[in-house]
Amino acid sequence: MPVGRDGWFEAARPIRVEGGIKARSKRGSIGEQWWSRRFIDILERVCDAGRLSRGRAYARRGQVLDLDLGSGLVKARVQGSRPKPYDVSVRITAYGEREWAGLVEALAAQALHRAKLLAGEMPPEIEDVFSGCGLPLFPGERGLDMACSCPDWGFPCKHLSAVLYLLAETFDDDPFLVLAWRGMAREALLDALRATGGGQVPGEPGGGIPRLLDVADVPFAERVGDFYESGASPARLGPPADPGSPPDLLLRALDPPQVKARHIPLLDLLRPAYRTLAAEENEEAG
Repeated sequence: MPVGRDGWFEAARPIRVEGGIKARSKRGSIGEQWWSRRFIDILERVCDAGRLSRGRAYARRGQVLDLDLGSGLVKARVQGSRPKPYDVSVRITAYGEREWAGLVEALAAQALHRAKLLAGEMPPEIEDVFSGCGLPLFPGERGLDMACSCPDWGFPCKHLSAVLYLLAETFDDDPFLVLAWRGMAREALLDALRATGGGQVPGEPGGGIPRLLDVADVPFAERVGDFYESGASPARLGPPADPGSPPDLLLRALDPPQVKARHIPLLDLLRPAYRTLAAEENEEAG
């Protein structure tokens, strides 16, 4: 390691990597969506600014060789100035089956949150749902257990910082990885949300979480007078949909019916109609 004129050791340049993972962001902040920015904001609040800056440079240069995310653990290898890459690990608490059962119940109780998750979206309010269950969604200052095999004395080192920034961009691509890191993979969560409900009303024997379209099964002869009325009360429908929600959000959330018209799936025929109606409604409102 070369010695500078002031007597301090100068940092050696990292070995150039071919085919490493490069951050998409070339300048400024890393992280585009609210969930990845939330993660980065926590890091920048608790970590050394200088090492985070060097970590961003490593991430943009492609010094991270690989990155693997599993329940409660992220593992990566980062090429530094020495021939052998450094091993990096970032651990958080992964919630267990009982904790996730309570989270799924709380998420399913909010019809709009459930619909957005089933449609592949991450509602910002999900963080409040986690907090309401006493379980943080994002790790705080003491919620990250980080380690790197490098000899750097600073913490987190630039190798760890590079991995954390690339992790944020990974969350940009798939917000469900935030939940997978906490112990619930995407398909397992969606299957659990689809299975919630059962038509019972909370507070009644055997009560559960009512689904949005659950109605009592009553013979038609007893319903002639009110057959065309809604089977769900306004209270059960909950608040109106977020204006920023896509017009076909309900179609995305429901299980697709196995019905086709001229070999075209029914949902593919209904989506343009939903979008047209939403556009007309917006024009009238304007």
